[in-house]
Amino acid sequence: MLERHPAVKLLVNNAGVPGRAGFTELEPEQIERVLRVNYLGGVWCLRAFLPGIERARPAHVVNIVSVAGVVAFAPSGPYSASKHAQLAFSRATAAELRPRGIQVLTVNPGFVETEGFPQRSALQSALMRRVVIGPERVAEHVLKALADGRGETFVPGWYRAAAVAQTLAPALVARVAARRSGYRR
Repeated sequence: MLERHPAVKLLVNNAGVPGRAGFTELEPEQIERVLRVNYLGGVWCLRAFLPGIERARPAHVVNIVSVAGVVAFAPSGPYSASKHAQLAFSRATAAELRPRGIQVLTVNPGFVETEGFPQRSALQSALMRRVVIGPERVAEHVLKALADGRGETFVPGWYRAAAVAQTLAPALVARVAARRSGYRR
């Protein structure tokens, strides 16, 4: 790929597969797949394109992570774990690559309706179905965040409150999440 595109100004890591069950319910192969695609996919993609990104400096890397990487919900432990790993990787690479002239933007979207992630049909609560956004909103958010030089964002922005709650009161968030599992099985 670098032969055709030797300088890469923008890399967007947006690979992901759902894991809408707990680790006791998913087959071991599915858990491995979720971790490989959601976390390692971004790691290996960035490693593969890093020489081209460095040639294009200043350049940007956008990692589409998830609110699930910040706030873990009971029915999706392996998915949340993969996104938490991706979030930690994104934060670490932001610090590592900044001195090289590469800005890393971490985007934490909430529920986004896509072909691979049909959210509205999976959510039980009518209230939760109303908070589902389209991929266009995430794309617009990414463009604005890049223009503003942001480092880590949430879309919609009010999801940041859930991240703060998880940090300040993790046991409370875990109890609430256990009672209000929003996914149909």
